[in-house]
Amino acid sequence: MLEIQPAKRTYDIQYAIRDIVVIANEAATAGKEMLYLNIGDPNAYNHKTPKHIIEAAYKAMNDNQNGYSPSSGIKAAIEAIERDANRKGINNILDIFVTTGASEAIEICLTALLNSGENFLMPTPGYPLYMAVQSKLELAPNPYYLDESNGWQPDIEDIKTKINEKTKAIVLINPNNPTGSVCREDTLLKIIELALEHNLLVIADEIYDKLLFDGNKHISIASLNKDISCVTFSGLSKNYVAPGFRLGWGIASGRQNVMKDYLEAVNKILRARVCANHPEQYSVIAALDGDQSHISEMNKILQKRRDIVSKMIDKIPGISCVKPGGAFYMFPSIDVDDDKQFVIDLIRQTGVVVVHGEGFGQRPGSHHFRIVILPDEFVLTKAFEKISEFYSTYSKIY
Repeated sequence: MLEIQPAKRTYDIQYAIRDIVVIANEAATAGKEMLYLNIGDPNAYNHKTPKHIIEAAYKAMNDNQNGYSPSSGIKAAIEAIERDANRKGINNILDIFVTTGASEAIEICLTALLNSGENFLMPTPGYPLYMAVQSKLELAPNPYYLDESNGWQPDIEDIKTKINEKTKAIVLINPNNPTGSVCREDTLLKIIELALEHNLLVIADEIYDKLLFDGNKHISIASLNKDISCVTFSGLSKNYVAPGFRLGWGIASGRQNVMKDYLEAVNKILRARVCANHPEQYSVIAALDGDQSHISEMNKILQKRRDIVSKMIDKIPGISCVKPGGAFYMFPSIDVDDDKQFVIDLIRQTGVVVVHGEGFGQRPGSHHFRIVILPDEFVLTKAFEKISEFYSTYSKIY
């Protein structure tokens, strides 16, 4: 019999964060002591979901809120999301919808917007989800670069050169994964100017908006101009330490006459996939309106761990890093010819698991790797001692 052939749209789908686990599993099977600095899952590193968030879902289940919810989410969750958006300065809201994680919201919004062969401006480095969606929708790649020499801010001049007649949207990840950079207001205003000039939808991925260091303030791009067409995304996974709940949302804002047909397309897809997890939607209310004290505590812990790693990196010739202003990632630059091969060799020889920069995109000729700063100080210190020792030999060979 003939083999069943997969769709061509799947050929280029990669997800570096998960794909590298295959190599890590091989090293673990071989008996290596493993130090995992690769997955952006706070629960995997003993950060705890706040109790009141868990209790809200548990109560909803006991109250038999276990059937289907409305396709866009329950009214109480949508109202809580609106209140949180208002606190961020987003007031011209056209629609809110609850989804199975922010990832689903993002994919739905891109699917509703783009036809095969069209493109969206994708931040590079950026989260691999966008590359996967690009492949699934058979879109033309259109990356724009973040400027490492300018604190990983979006490179506005590069963005200008990338806009063409088939460009429909610009993605902004703020704070950024994998660099941890936080967009400055002047950068956001320049992106708004370009979005209005070229009628681009802004896809504002703000899933880390409450995880900030050094007194940084997060600014939602939608709060700066009431006319830009924008969908702002967030969820429970990062700020509220509940990635397994798979609860996210999108907040559409802008001008009704510009957005109405597009939002109807979004809602067609929302209705077709039925709904997000129903009882967990009650956790959204508890999270956004309830006790927020875990966030300041988490920020203190993460900032301390960032500083420990920064000091260790500073002592390794050939490795440097722009200090992140938020999220829980660092994206060191490394002097090697092939960062993917470096990471594979590092895992196999030391058991330290990081992710190669190539998997997030980067300027040609540059090389990086991503780490998470979620593990405790002992693990981070031991991991970078191993990285330092390994690289001192590796750099001489390659």
